[in-house]
Amino acid sequence: MKKVLAIGGSSSRNSINKRFATWAANELAGAEIQEVDLNDFELPLYSIDKETENGIPQEAHDFKSLIKESDGVVLSLAEHNGSFSAAFKNITDWVSRIEKGTWADTPMLLLATSPGGRGGQGVLESAKSIMPHQGAKVAGAFSLPSFGSNFDDSGIVDAGLKSSFEEQLKAFEQAL
Repeated sequence: MKKVLAIGGSSSRNSINKRFATWAANELAGAEIQEVDLNDFELPLYSIDKETENGIPQEAHDFKSLIKESDGVVLSLAEHNGSFSAAFKNITDWVSRIEKGTWADTPMLLLATSPGGRGGQGVLESAKSIMPHQGAKVAGAFSLPSFGSNFDDSGIVDAGLKSSFEEQLKAFEQAL
């Protein structure tokens, strides 16, 4: 059985991206899903001075261990002013200091959603460019616009969007 991490790239307790990542990961047939909450990995803001003075915090090592122990990652990114959330960027900054390849050559399904009509497309495009340089094997990517209108407890409600998502999920499954 494949072990897959479901990560919402936000520290919001009510993160729609965490909800979306968890739902998407649970759409995988026969996978063991582990939800990852960034709030469980609260870290000081990264700086070389803090690293030199105190070393790399245990929470960063714990996050890296989760990645290394997984067969795949479903990551749904929140878009904050066109980029990654501060919490997500900070944890990846710390983890990148442990060893090269933050994502440990792990297959990844990149997602983004937002309440707006662009669905986090800006951060998703950025991530598609950046993540391969950080050791992710991006196997699929999908943006869900207007989360409140296009998603409910059963999942993606718009048939066209659901079909597009399923194509990306299939590509990710094949990469696992």
